[in-house]
Amino acid sequence: MLREKGKYAAATENRRFVWKEIAWPLILENNDVSFTLKQYQRKRDQVCKKFNISITTLSRGLASLIQKELLRKENEIYSIHYRLIAYMRLNADCDYATALHETKIK
Repeated sequence: MLREKGKYAAATENRRFVWKEIAWPLILENNDVSFTLKQYQRKRDQVCKKFNISITTLSRGLASLIQKELLRKENEIYSIHYRLIAYMRLNADCDYATALHETKIK
């Protein structure tokens, strides 16, 4: 019997997915610390189609990334936490766990 995930597990899964499939690839594609809302929406639509996922699920993941401070939103621009810039410059794969760890270091 399969059980549904709790709300915290689902939120984490949404965050991880949006980071891996949308946010970080956009940063690397742009070779910039930020991306626009339009760029996000274009990438989101591609990912929704590819994985057959609802836009609502990904919207929750994006909001959660902002809440966790991996992304920052100003007007219609999303930018990464300053501690992740080194990963971007190296064109490195920065998974969600690494990003979270880097942003929480004091």
